[in-house]
Amino acid sequence: MFIPSERDIKEGRTADVYFHRVLRVLEREGLADAEVTVEVTAKSLPEGWEWGVLCGVSEVLEILEGRDVDVWCMDEGDVFRPGEPVLRIRGPYGEFCVLETAILGCLCKTTGIATKAARCKIAAGGKPVYSFGIRRQHPAMSVVVDRAAYIGGCDGVSGVAGAEAIGEEPVGTMPHSMIVIFGDQVEAWRAFHEHLPEDVPRVALVDTFCDEVEEALMAAEALGDALDGVRLDTPSSRRGDMVEIVREVRWELDLRGYDDVSIMVSGGLDEEEIARLAEAGVDAFGVGTAISDAPTVDFSMDVVEVEGEPRAKRGKPSGVKQVWRCSECLGGVVLPEGEEPGSCPSCGGEGLKPALRKFLEGGRRIEEPRSEKEAREHVLSLLDRLDL
Repeated sequence: MFIPSERDIKEGRTADVYFHRVLRVLEREGLADAEVTVEVTAKSLPEGWEWGVLCGVSEVLEILEGRDVDVWCMDEGDVFRPGEPVLRIRGPYGEFCVLETAILGCLCKTTGIATKAARCKIAAGGKPVYSFGIRRQHPAMSVVVDRAAYIGGCDGVSGVAGAEAIGEEPVGTMPHSMIVIFGDQVEAWRAFHEHLPEDVPRVALVDTFCDEVEEALMAAEALGDALDGVRLDTPSSRRGDMVEIVREVRWELDLRGYDDVSIMVSGGLDEEEIARLAEAGVDAFGVGTAISDAPTVDFSMDVVEVEGEPRAKRGKPSGVKQVWRCSECLGGVVLPEGEEPGSCPSCGGEGLKPALRKFLEGGRRIEEPRSEKEAREHVLSLLDRLDL
């Protein structure tokens, strides 16, 4: 399969070729050891987003570990805004020149996925959101996608390897294919209930052959108290107004005493649709493509200092910077390194703290980034202060 090895990545074999060419030139000219400082920044965010959730820090540190560089970074799961440096590297340029492609690759897509997951979680109003989208990416990306979605706030992931990587159990219900093979939805639901362990939630897929309301009632009658919930995954070609369908399913279940049966919806969901359905009474969401194929955050890595002298290309502010984050409103102030802020310009708060912390010194780890669970909890603690 077309999958580079970890060694390929750390040795720069996944780099754009011009980095190898420029390194050769610099070596011949005696400039490869020039000490430079680079910063990674996104000038803007996709779809007009006002904030992002940083993801991929652990892999960046792993790539740079052992190199003769110092690294400052925001932590896994930190919120950032356009124009704020999220990563700073200082050292001989030849030490990390050919790693730029991999470093940006670890940050750009995963940050988009984590941000989209956080936005879906906000739209759901605290209700569970599960990542079901790994089938929309190359299998080599499955763990990366699930990890980023989890850090962004998803309550679970469907991938077996992805769940193992984050120390969680994978989540999922049942596919239409199982019901189609049985040819009878009731027999399929009963077999699912009979043969799977008790810790697997009994969530019946209820839109394979008949109307959603009809199949939801059939499932409730067939499994009785064993039924935990029903899932609606109606394809767009057959779907009416899903909000009205959900309301009707909820009404008919409640009317017959099945008020403890939850309703899950999946298929073609984004923030806007999730918000509509959450108000209509949906209890949980399975989100696929919107999260796994989230827009990429276009981070760029730029030289801002050479041998201690502020220097950058046109359009990029030169000099080393620090981001000061307000603990009250999550606003930020970007200032030259060594300059401290006053109060927050957004809310007037005094609790501004430096967002970029030193993780590597001379290629040696001096601090560990948050674990996946810690990063997710951090993100969830911030969501009530963020707007879509």
